[in-house]
Amino acid sequence: MAVRVRVQAEPFDYGAECAGFGAGGRGVGAVVTFLGIVRDDSGQLARMEIEHYPGMTEKAIAAIAEEAHVRWSLAELLVIHRYGPLAPGEAIMMVATAARHRVAAFEAAEFLMDYLKSRAPFWKKEIGADGATWVAATEEDEEALTRW
Repeated sequence: MAVRVRVQAEPFDYGAECAGFGAGGRGVGAVVTFLGIVRDDSGQLARMEIEHYPGMTEKAIAAIAEEAHVRWSLAELLVIHRYGPLAPGEAIMMVATAARHRVAAFEAAEFLMDYLKSRAPFWKKEIGADGATWVAATEEDEEALTRW
């Protein structure tokens, strides 16, 4: 299948997901992958909790993934995004794109990452020693979307 979207609580194996990605596509000349990791900027993060509405989230990500697939003529596309409690250093999401040329693969991956960062229907809460704080999209996140 050319477009795959998974929203899951379980960890995923980045290496296994990347292995063979795009290799079966005729005319594929470029594969781009990105792994997002829970970071602890303050040094105080115990965990991040990610919430979503099942069904709605998958539908929204699938629609934007299909847009990227068509817009950049991708041979293959994969988006995985986790939810639930995640510790610093854990993989939170991945994007993989395969295209005829590298520019298309890179642009499609960036487009998807920008969307996931600021528009995908997830709610993120950071839990630390001082309590819990909801995470909002930053000005930089919002500005990144204007490129597309």
